[in-house]
Amino acid sequence: MQQLDLQVIERALSWARDGEAVWLCTVLGTYGSAPRAPGALLAVCGDGRHIGSLSGGCVEEDFLERLQRGEFDAPVTTLRYGGDSGSVEAPGVSLPCGGTLDVLVERLPPDAETVVHLEVFHATLLGQRGLLRCVDLDTGRRHFLSDDGTGPRVVRDPQRRTVQLRIGPAARLIIAGISPVAEACARFALGLGFEVIVCDPRDEQHREIALDGIEHQRVLPSQFIASGACHAATAVVALTHDPRIDDLAMIEAVRTPAFYIGVMGSRRTSEARAERLRRSGGLSVEEIARLHMPIGLDLGSKAPAEIALAVMADILRVQRGKARDEL
Repeated sequence: MQQLDLQVIERALSWARDGEAVWLCTVLGTYGSAPRAPGALLAVCGDGRHIGSLSGGCVEEDFLERLQRGEFDAPVTTLRYGGDSGSVEAPGVSLPCGGTLDVLVERLPPDAETVVHLEVFHATLLGQRGLLRCVDLDTGRRHFLSDDGTGPRVVRDPQRRTVQLRIGPAARLIIAGISPVAEACARFALGLGFEVIVCDPRDEQHREIALDGIEHQRVLPSQFIASGACHAATAVVALTHDPRIDDLAMIEAVRTPAFYIGVMGSRRTSEARAERLRRSGGLSVEEIARLHMPIGLDLGSKAPAEIALAVMADILRVQRGKARDEL
C-alpha cells in the first residue's frame, strides 16, 4: 500500500517540478464494501495523466471527465461516490461492490509551496518517522505535524472542518529466526503490503523460505536490529521457540521505536521469559511491558498458518490504534 503511495507522490512531485498543477485525491472514508481503504491516493495532472486509484475504475473515470470539463478549480473539494441511490455529488456513479466512499480533492497549484509540500511528503514515505498531513477543508491550507505512526490513516474533525492524513514509511516486518510459523507470517505480511526482512544466521534455514519480495539477512536478528533497522512503522516478531535467538532479539528491539514487538510461546513460557529478561537481560518493567507475549490474538491457533494469522491480525490491531476490547 505504501509502495503505491510512494509512486503516486513521486509522479505528482515530478509534475509539480515541471510547472504543472496537480490534483491530489485521497479516500477519506468508506461505508460498506469499497475497493480501496481510507488513505488511498490518486494524482492527476491537467492533461488527464494519472497514477494511483480510488476504486476499480468507475470513480476515476467520472473524476477525469469532470476535471476536463473544468470542475475542481477550488483549492479543496470533497465528494461522495456510491451508495444505493448514488449521491448528490456523483449521482450517476455507483460502485460495483455496493459501497460508498468519500474523497478529498486538493488542487495543488504549480508553485514553490506545492513543490516543498510534496517534497516533505516524499521524504516522509522514504524516511524513518511518520507525519500527520493536516488539511483545512474550507481554505485548502495544509501543514505537517509530528506523529507516532499508529492509528487510523484518516482522522476527520467535522467541527474544525479539518482532516488529518497519516503518512509514513512503508510498514516493515522483521522476522527474527526462521520457522514454519515465520514462513507463514512472511506470506501474510507480503500480502498486506509490508516490507519483510527475515533474519537468521543459519544459511541452510534461508532455503526454507523461497518467497519473492522478502529480504534475507544472514546474521543474528539482534545484530540486525541493533544496526538501526527499526523505525516507528516497524514490527519485530520472534517465532522460533529458541531463546538464544528470541531473547536477544527482544533485548535489542525494546531499545528501538518499533510499534510492535512480540515473541511466540505459551503463557508459562512467556512468564519464564519475562523473568529471564529482567534478571539476565537487564530489562525494566516498562520495557518488558512493551513485549507482546504470548504473541498474537487469542484465536485458539494451532497450525503454523493459524498462528501467523493471529500474529498479523494483532500487528494490524496495534498499527490501527485499536484496543483488544474494541474488536
